[in-house]
Amino acid sequence: MRAPVYNSAIPQLILNTVNRATRLALLGIFPLFFLLIAVVLGLVMAASATDWSGPEEQLARKIAAATGPGAVAVTVGNRSSLGRRDQEVIQNGLLSALERLGVRFVPAEQAAATVIISLSENAASYVWVAQIHQGTGEGAVVMVSAARPEGSVAARDSMPLTLNRILLWSQEDPILDVAVLQESPAPTHIAVLDPDKISLYRMQSGKWQQEQVLPIVHARPWPRDPRGRLISSRDHLFDVFLPGVICRSAATLPLTLNCHESDDPWPLTGGMQNGVASSAFPGGGSSSVPAGADASGASRPPMKGFFAPTRNFFTGALTPAIGKFTTAPKFYSAAPLPRDKYTLWLFASTDDQVHLIDGVSDQTAKLGWGSDLTSVKTSCGAGWQVLATAPANDVGDFVRAYEFPDRDPVAVSAALEFAGPVTALWTESRSDSAVVVSRSLETGSYEAFRLALSCSQ
Repeated sequence: MRAPVYNSAIPQLILNTVNRATRLALLGIFPLFFLLIAVVLGLVMAASATDWSGPEEQLARKIAAATGPGAVAVTVGNRSSLGRRDQEVIQNGLLSALERLGVRFVPAEQAAATVIISLSENAASYVWVAQIHQGTGEGAVVMVSAARPEGSVAARDSMPLTLNRILLWSQEDPILDVAVLQESPAPTHIAVLDPDKISLYRMQSGKWQQEQVLPIVHARPWPRDPRGRLISSRDHLFDVFLPGVICRSAATLPLTLNCHESDDPWPLTGGMQNGVASSAFPGGGSSSVPAGADASGASRPPMKGFFAPTRNFFTGALTPAIGKFTTAPKFYSAAPLPRDKYTLWLFASTDDQVHLIDGVSDQTAKLGWGSDLTSVKTSCGAGWQVLATAPANDVGDFVRAYEFPDRDPVAVSAALEFAGPVTALWTESRSDSAVVVSRSLETGSYEAFRLALSCSQ
């Protein structure tokens, strides 16, 4: 039996007292500790952030010297591999620098001058170009270069996909679309659509030889900016869609073209007519399932849109519906992105926004794209990519590929430059490539290219 010891400490009491004291001390230390960590992280991020103030000030001074102080409309587009955060930082820096120089920002209709700034790049550095227009005088172009941050790589080295092009046809008259009718493996037989005719060419001895010309008969004059599509067909060679007019080729040679006035809708997908394209897209008809995919997975006709015959855009009426949506906002172009159980549709609307419609919701986004977009099916990345143009400008244009992991685009290719504005962008019948038409500002000619994506190594 152990004798009682009254002066000995109680071990458990001592332990609890120490724990409470330690906790109180730590409670006082932790806020200071986390504050210190936050300060250190902030200093690290600030140190690692690129300082764009130098080239921002240089370009702002050059712009202000050309426009003078006053009301100016400014737009900024990104053609480089810079991310969205850097683009926003540079844009805000440029606008702040211009404001300090007396420039006031107003809508284009109220502006004494318009400035279009393009963030571009070459192999050595970033190149920022500003196109300046004032009144009826000749425009001015100013530019600055900005060094690449240490460790950064050019877009062509960092992007997972490569956007390639081959020239299909060039001519002085406007080109609305080009259809490749035969290839082995390169195109050997093409049809070129312009506002007045369809010209057929065949490759012979390494040169294109004109095979036949099919005039397009129409009673009403075309709108100022006519658009058109050439769509391959299963039981005849092709169909032609023009504002208020549809033409159909004969099934046998020599070809003839039967045109008539019609308000029938235009196909919005790239596949052939008569149901060939529908296999690439989830089908259905139930409005309770996004984008019209029903539980059975039944196929449905290709999506079509009604074209305004006196304008250069689609009215927004769709057939069939996208889930519960029978209409979209008025739009210039559309691109489908098939998902597992539905199709997400992107519409480049006439209000300079992109509408993303999945059959249940219509979300809008200001992506800084042009009015032409389409999509292609590939074996790369997510399997479907969107091709989109740059905002309208008077110097050049570009097309870039994007993927949509959810509702935000991610650039997956470098910008492919063109010598003038893009005037048409349509997915081809096989859905794995697209035809783009641009008007060269150097020669004035229209050039049609085939665009295709390859997986970068």
